[in-house]
Amino acid sequence: MKILVPVKRVVDYNVKIRVKPDGSGVELANIKMSMNPFDEIAVEEALRLKEAGKASEVVAVSIGPAKTDETIRTALAMGADRGIWVKTDEAGIEPLTVAKLLKKVVEAEGPTLVILGKQAIDDDCNQTGQMLSALLGWPQATFASKVVLGDTGVEVTREIDGGLQTLRLDLPAVLTTDLRLNEPRYASLPNIMKAKKKPIDEKSPADLGVDLAPRLEILSTSEPAGRTAGIKVGSAAELVDHLKKAGVL
Repeated sequence: MKILVPVKRVVDYNVKIRVKPDGSGVELANIKMSMNPFDEIAVEEALRLKEAGKASEVVAVSIGPAKTDETIRTALAMGADRGIWVKTDEAGIEPLTVAKLLKKVVEAEGPTLVILGKQAIDDDCNQTGQMLSALLGWPQATFASKVVLGDTGVEVTREIDGGLQTLRLDLPAVLTTDLRLNEPRYASLPNIMKAKKKPIDEKSPADLGVDLAPRLEILSTSEPAGRTAGIKVGSAAELVDHLKKAGVL
């Protein structure tokens, strides 16, 4: 069984985001980048399934411009077998376009399972996994907190409002991972060195027959307004009065 894991290069979660002066987007120049944390969870789950004898190969795929291969190398250092890099001129490809590119990769690779992070921390769209499932016509389970893989199907416990839901899906299938699914491993130095020798197959959107023309236009990007200072009240009656003025009571 082959497992395909899409991974995305994003601004590191420890970095404070800065908006460009012209409001055209987020500043990416000279900023530390890393693998999307939810994608790390997806890679870890795929590796655990392989180590349990449920899968024979884990393939990491990423879409993006120069240095995107660094993110693929991170997945390879964690233990993925090989990588696929769909090279683009720009970052920030729209989720539907990403899903179309991944569909072509899935058709070429023939995996039994595709595991994605539930969302990327840069745009928080939470769309790619669902769109890929629809394009492929495969069953999907999102926000997975537990995955049990069988010979013909996969049982997924997913987090929903107010509790947990367990689904059984026929294979092939698409899964998206939630935070509580696992704790991603750190890549050891020997594995980092080995990752440099693992193959990364480079493709272009033209090779896959997908048009990257955007369908959405970003009008402006701005930082959120800062929080205003609170006030101190002298009595419970004064507090109630302020709450009534604020429309809380």
